[in-house]
Amino acid sequence: MREHEYGPSETGSVVLDLGGDTGALIIYTGRELHGREIEISREGARRTHSAVRERRVRDGSFHSAVYPDLPAGVYTVWWDDETPAGKVSVHGGGIAEFVWPSRAFPASG
Repeated sequence: MREHEYGPSETGSVVLDLGGDTGALIIYTGRELHGREIEISREGARRTHSAVRERRVRDGSFHSAVYPDLPAGVYTVWWDDETPAGKVSVHGGGIAEFVWPSRAFPASG
């Protein structure tokens, strides 16, 4: 897991090119993941990552990682190098959303 220090994104600073077989993904997280890079991958493809940043909007702010220009398909969201946090379907022309699990993961026994 890599972490970086990023300033907030202002309203309108993220551009998504959607259409055809290209979509996007937004992973919503809590403030505690600010700067963490979250990896995603389609089956048989290399992982890609995006950093969690504060996103300022008219009504306040939230934290998320944004993945623009993704080929349509089912993506695994990775908790760490070996553990998936879940799966999400990205459709061409659309924006998929995934909420980062808020509980301790993976569950300890």
